[in-house]
Amino acid sequence: MHSTDVRKTCRTDSSGLAGTNGSAPAAGPATERRPLDPESAAWVDALENACGPQYEQACTRLHELLVRIAMDEVFRRGSRYRISGPELDDIAHQAAADALMRITRKIHGFRGEAKFTTWAYRFVVLEVSNKLGRHFWRASNARVDSEEWAQVPDRAGVDPVSYWQARELVEAVRDAVATALSAHQRKVFVAVVNGVPLDTLASELETNRNALYKTMFDARKKLRARLVAGGHLGTAG
Repeated sequence: MHSTDVRKTCRTDSSGLAGTNGSAPAAGPATERRPLDPESAAWVDALENACGPQYEQACTRLHELLVRIAMDEVFRRGSRYRISGPELDDIAHQAAADALMRITRKIHGFRGEAKFTTWAYRFVVLEVSNKLGRHFWRASNARVDSEEWAQVPDRAGVDPVSYWQARELVEAVRDAVATALSAHQRKVFVAVVNGVPLDTLASELETNRNALYKTMFDARKKLRARLVAGGHLGTAG
């Protein structure tokens, strides 16, 4: 994303936060905030104004930081999703832009329980995970015709029939995730599968680790029941 795009993003976001006269937004419900370290205080002072040169400069610097974090994350995890090259770069920049929007919208809720950069890190990591997760489900929709699959040579001692059985199981799991889980369960399940740290996910969803464990337990129970009903898993175990 170019600097002009960052400024446009910041202006678009701040226009939704500003008052009707274009001034800084009216203060929302008071958030108890701990004393901040100098670096965090500088970030907050610049971003809370939601307008002016200082705000736009802070957005540009923050976007550059978020891009670096996102690039590290996508290159570390991209190989799991068979993504490389320009596509990884695109996902990183999209994640950074979306994280920037969310951070500027939620800056008034920053409580100072961690450094500002640590708090911001959680947003971009979650955005990367969400985008990699969506890419995973889209990319996995590709199907192979049975005739074409039958021509796949025996590899590593696994015959084409075993490959096809494994693919059928993957398709069944994907369908169960899409249809058997609630929207909340699906979001948590996909985030956890994609490696989002539980603390990061709990912070983003404003919940706690125990609640996430319960959500995952219920989601796995639903998925197992669907797979057993479809004959993909046995009833034992």
